[in-house]
Amino acid sequence: MNSNSDTQGGNALELREQIETSVNAIRALCDLKPQVAIVLGTGLGGLADRIEAHARIPYEAVPHFPMSTVDTHAGELILGTLGSKAVIALSGRFHFYEGYSMQQVTFPVRVAKALGAHTLVVSNACGGLNPQFRAGDLMLITDHINLMGDNPLIGPNDDSLGPRFPDMSAPYSRALIDLAEAIALEKGIRLQRGVYLACPGPCLETRAEYRMMRTMGADVVGMSTVPEVIVAVHAGLEVLGFSAITDECFPDALEPADIEKIIAVANRVEPVLTGLVSACIERMPS
Repeated sequence: MNSNSDTQGGNALELREQIETSVNAIRALCDLKPQVAIVLGTGLGGLADRIEAHARIPYEAVPHFPMSTVDTHAGELILGTLGSKAVIALSGRFHFYEGYSMQQVTFPVRVAKALGAHTLVVSNACGGLNPQFRAGDLMLITDHINLMGDNPLIGPNDDSLGPRFPDMSAPYSRALIDLAEAIALEKGIRLQRGVYLACPGPCLETRAEYRMMRTMGADVVGMSTVPEVIVAVHAGLEVLGFSAITDECFPDALEPADIEKIIAVANRVEPVLTGLVSACIERMPS
């Protein structure tokens, strides 16, 4: 684990100082002020190639940034333009199951906000729970359920970063949901919508757990996204989220997970999701 990754959130003043140190290090390398932050999760890796990069900054060059340990995730910040928007892309996210604290997982969102971003776009790979969904579908996240057993806002609160008790009645921007659905309709993209449930991982769930999740109202299940969204809402960012459904988690027809097959599905949907997200960012309010 990167020795820089000491962000624990135990001291509110310390967290603010760490954010400022990271921001100063990034601005010393690139003075672009991003409008949109993008977490390049599974299904969005190809978006990095569409960004006209002003700078590519390895995570190890940014004080207090963790290091991604997932093979399919790069580890760099990309600052540049996508269409008419200035963006900062996190090429490689951090997961709770890697052993990082919730504060470390979400630290890059704090930094993106401090750099000037007003919107966060997130994506993930997930398992489908809704029997109407199929592997290869894309889902627009309309809400989420946090079953990760932790919350990145636990601990002292710095009122300069966000309120002690942030409202979560609409964590995903309704205006951006409408925009994404309109663009998907224009492009003829099949776009589901539903509730994302986050578990800590890294093991996949049992049949009984899948039944429970579906009964609770979840449409898909994954191991990421929710911590970043909670911090984004706390920081006052608008959020747009997408899930790439890479396998089907139907308890009465459950088969052992095939990682190679899951990766193949993710690769197949990536160009579609990349095109959809690019169009959404282009048409977002400045």
